[in-house]
Amino acid sequence: MNAEDEGRTGPESYGPGDGVELPVPVFDPDEAPLTDPDLDPDAKRSGFVAFAGRPNAGKSTLTNALVGAKVAITSDKPQTTRRAIRGVLTREDAQIVLVDLPGVQRPKDSLTGRMQRRVDSEIREADVTLLVLNGEEGVGPGDRYIASQLRETRGPTVIAVNKVDRLNRAETMAVLVAAAELEIGEDVFPISAKSGVGVQPLLEHLVGLLPKGPFYFPVDESSDQPQHVLLAELVREQILRRTFQEVPHAVEVQIEEIEKPGKDLHVVVANAWVESPSQKGILIGAGGKMVRTIGTAARKELERELGTRVHLDLQVKVRRNWRSDDTLLDRLEID
Repeated sequence: MNAEDEGRTGPESYGPGDGVELPVPVFDPDEAPLTDPDLDPDAKRSGFVAFAGRPNAGKSTLTNALVGAKVAITSDKPQTTRRAIRGVLTREDAQIVLVDLPGVQRPKDSLTGRMQRRVDSEIREADVTLLVLNGEEGVGPGDRYIASQLRETRGPTVIAVNKVDRLNRAETMAVLVAAAELEIGEDVFPISAKSGVGVQPLLEHLVGLLPKGPFYFPVDESSDQPQHVLLAELVREQILRRTFQEVPHAVEVQIEEIEKPGKDLHVVVANAWVESPSQKGILIGAGGKMVRTIGTAARKELERELGTRVHLDLQVKVRRNWRSDDTLLDRLEID
């Protein structure tokens, strides 16, 4: 076995017994039960877990993995998430509300200002905070800044080091040590949200930290997003996957209309807002090729979500400096 392959067996192989001194314990799945055995076994737990972290740490992918359904869009572009997305997982003994948040950042316009205020508000009100780190990038100044802010939260904080499936054993241990040295988490969980490795132990630990209480949402609900917001996000996801440079950050999608003229058909009218005619030209593409490609891919996602055939009317419109336009941001429900 060469050095690159050594240790690529998943997070379960890393723990306190590996001979590395950590300031806080790395979760060991062979330890005692995660919940207090003295508690009433019939008591239900419920609460909110807010996800904190830098952009592109994998918070949305982890939200979907924990919920077991697609409630948040994903892409490899930083700042994909612009709203607080609540994913709801209900089981017999607990209901956990996972709040996927925008990446922590320094606001530079009305949009990012609203996003950061929402991050601060959700973390302040959460029962538990989960700091998600990008294991591939390691622990940097941005992570240390976020950790310093999380020391003021009212509930416990847990650290998840994501993307460890891309690391070898030595790299994983190094980032776990660096994560533990942040000294804010009760435990550090090495995980891969994409492959699912380590996700279930993390979920059980989070559930064990929730307070006892009644459920907040109906048991069959997986998200509190309004339908039109989710559909807009699904369209935007396809734009993000096909555009580069400044365009992904300058696009927002708004659903103007949803109609159901037949039992097996939805008609969806959507606007893709951009900030300049040049960005509009990129989205439309030569002879309309790009917008047709985006529309076809988005339509398939909408059909999967709605369970019917979909006719998607996607229009590209220019609104200069919309990211600083509070009137449009209100219409887009980014608060």
